[in-house]
Amino acid sequence: MITKIINKWKYWSQLLLLPVYWLSFLFPRNKKIWLFGSTFGRRFADNPKYFYLYMSQHREKTGIRPVWISHNREIVTLLCDNGYEAYYYHSLKGIWFALRGKVYLFDNYSKDINFWQSGGAVKVNLWHGVGNKKINHDNLHDKVRHPENLWERFLTFPRRLSDEKPSHYILATSPMMCEIFARAFQVPQNHVIEAGYPRNDFILGASIQNLYREDEKKVLGQIVRWKETGGVVDLYMPTFRESETKFFDTMDLAVFNTFLQENQILFVMKLHPKSKLQQVFSDITYSNIINLQADMDPYAFLEKADILTTDYSSVYSDFMLLDRPVVAFWYDFAEYASNTREGYFSFTEYMPEVQAENMDELMMCTKKVLQEDSAATRRKESRKKMFSSKKPDGCETLFAKISEITG
Repeated sequence: MITKIINKWKYWSQLLLLPVYWLSFLFPRNKKIWLFGSTFGRRFADNPKYFYLYMSQHREKTGIRPVWISHNREIVTLLCDNGYEAYYYHSLKGIWFALRGKVYLFDNYSKDINFWQSGGAVKVNLWHGVGNKKINHDNLHDKVRHPENLWERFLTFPRRLSDEKPSHYILATSPMMCEIFARAFQVPQNHVIEAGYPRNDFILGASIQNLYREDEKKVLGQIVRWKETGGVVDLYMPTFRESETKFFDTMDLAVFNTFLQENQILFVMKLHPKSKLQQVFSDITYSNIINLQADMDPYAFLEKADILTTDYSSVYSDFMLLDRPVVAFWYDFAEYASNTREGYFSFTEYMPEVQAENMDELMMCTKKVLQEDSAATRRKESRKKMFSSKKPDGCETLFAKISEITG
């Protein structure tokens, strides 16, 4: 009860900072200072992470000063200890740079950095997925953007303050996705930047030196040693939804682990950060099953996967760029499609892979796609809709287009 009261106070008290936001428009901004943040300031991840690493490692070439602003002190320490520039958002330097940086780059909203000091900045949303699920204004289940009455509109008002605005820019990866994102984020067509995703530059071999946490290094070591013995790595990345709890209705992990042992498969699970199954999965201890922690960076591991098992997650789009086998594990498809999220087109068109609805089918399909990748041709057609190019030049293109915007 006390926690709920505190959270409500935090939610509504942020409106007291509106004068700070208005005053932030008065500060002169330096177009050579670009600020980065991710996931409401809690993670060092996704497109902002890889674009930040690229800009930091090519600083002499670009002439830009990239600064990471975080709400997590551990992230600041990690970056500073490795020679990068980062500040806690409530520190004096964090506040100063939030007022001086000309460009804000994030993957959710400008609050990933610091919305209240962002007045006058050029805001570029790099977003966190190019997939089939309807998002933002296209998602009719989104109560923030589609309140059913005046009371819901009132309750969600603080959320909408820092959400997408027509003045923002949004990154999209193909002509089709440019049209979709312009509508979903309510921005004009000339505010959609077409370029590859920075995180995909990394998995496609671009010159980006990754930065790993100690726990990520440990798991990567396990995966590399497994592959050196000739074993197969199967990365399981499901999306978040209420019906994900049905996973254990169809899976007997003891039986499944025996299947993995017999076929020399290492099953690496990475749940969505919002998943309600985090604790249950973290307690799993089987010889051939590894559970990645919620805040680990999945793109540090994606390139190592020989096969992807997923459901409705946009990670499928990224994995298509690697052109490797996939199993669509749709154990709750009917419920998901009707109650959670609609697609821009049919999921079978978007994900033309072999489909499994239970554990027996999952094991059968896994063996099948490892023997023959029968979906390769249809997957290529789907990939062409999602991405204009397979070249690892997203960061370079993005830098050039943002520089043009800022003059």
